[in-house]
Amino acid sequence: MANRTPYNPFNPYDPYDPYDPYSPYGPYNSYSLVNPYNPYTAYGTPDSCTPTQSILEEERLIGSTRHSRIGSIQDIEWQNTDFGPEQRLIEKKPTAPPVDEFPDGGLRACFGFVNAWGVFQSYYHETILADVSPSAISWIGSIQYALVFFPGLVVGRLFDLGYFRIPQITASVVLVVGTFLTAECKEYWQFLICQGVSVGFASGFLFGPAVAVVSHWFQKRRGLAFGVIASGASIGGTVIPITVRKLIPLIGFQWAMRVIGFIELAVLGTSILTLRRRLPSRKVSGGLLNLTSFLHLPYSLYVLSAVISFLGLYTVLTYLEVYGREGVGLPPEFSIYLIPIANAASLVGRVGSGYVTDKLGPLNTLIPSTFVAGICTFIWPFARTKGALIAVSCVYGIACGTFVGMLPAPVAKMGSMEDVGRRTGMLMTIAASGALAGPPISGAILGKTGSYVAVGAYAGSMILVCVVMLIAVKYAALKKFSGKF
Repeated sequence: MANRTPYNPFNPYDPYDPYDPYSPYGPYNSYSLVNPYNPYTAYGTPDSCTPTQSILEEERLIGSTRHSRIGSIQDIEWQNTDFGPEQRLIEKKPTAPPVDEFPDGGLRACFGFVNAWGVFQSYYHETILADVSPSAISWIGSIQYALVFFPGLVVGRLFDLGYFRIPQITASVVLVVGTFLTAECKEYWQFLICQGVSVGFASGFLFGPAVAVVSHWFQKRRGLAFGVIASGASIGGTVIPITVRKLIPLIGFQWAMRVIGFIELAVLGTSILTLRRRLPSRKVSGGLLNLTSFLHLPYSLYVLSAVISFLGLYTVLTYLEVYGREGVGLPPEFSIYLIPIANAASLVGRVGSGYVTDKLGPLNTLIPSTFVAGICTFIWPFARTKGALIAVSCVYGIACGTFVGMLPAPVAKMGSMEDVGRRTGMLMTIAASGALAGPPISGAILGKTGSYVAVGAYAGSMILVCVVMLIAVKYAALKKFSGKF
């Protein structure tokens, strides 16, 4: 074919005339090698090859090289003419895929009861569970802390699959019922089940979706949104301890817990009406675990840093009031305010860090704040006056609030948005092991040594190790120590 005579348009008998229906090489000859409707050729029907392939073969046989019919043309359509069906090439401009616009706002875009554990640790040690060691009592709070994060694996997967409202309503009911049942508890194991397991699990099933849904609604102001979501823990951790301590002398422990239950009922009812997901559910391959996420070094290091941090992070909040009363000798009328002061200060850290995160990046915010939390944990046992304890409580509260509020934020940058719920869930579930073991380890050290200095040294060391790990996460992600991340 390469040595054939070029097509002569002035010769009506030219065998290569593409418009001659009797030409052996005419595209519309029923026996033509390039007839797109001839099912017995290699270039038969449009089902056996694309129309573009048929035209390319036609041009090869015809020898039209100067004016290609393909060029930059993108698509082909068929049109009936007087000479039979004819292919006509049309140019289509590529259309950009639809871009998902984040509203970066909206109302629909409680953890606070768990943050108030320190006041219950002190009250149980003084009254109802006076015959139980502080380390054993701290297991109730540790289970609460751990179960806030532990269900994240299941919650994250359910969220990715579109299950949001039913887990939210179910968890709200369990939290309120668990609080009312805590009012009826008399024995240690009863508190462990009702306040530790029930309240903890319910808080986890509420906290996880509330964190994941932020990524649906916010992009530019995502850090600030995380801070606002986490600020609920600060408000609850400030109001609930004061409410409980003030109500117990007036109406007793049972009715004080019932009042807390009614407060939860009102707050959770509001969240059910206002909180919802924006994006449709997606079927992400795999089950509850996405082990390929751990092949991403920054994510693996970040999960490990979260575990290490929780081994020491909640120690101060757990023993702050007990230390103020027993270690320093402060009157109970004052020591009961130390935990609310720390939680109130954490509000500044949670919301303020969200704004800073949008400017500098989540890790650039977490690293210095976690370092400050570690230093405060070291020096906390050396605070011997009211002023010193208030100062430590405020600074620690801001730093701790920043860490807890921004903990899920970097995960959104460590993979696709379709899988953010599952990655966040794996982070929370694995980090729960640190939250579970941290306060009891501190309590065991206190029981063996009788020294809060040793407790502070242990907890502070864990937090500073976390700082080193966070720096490693940033370097693994950016391949340098500077830059926004």
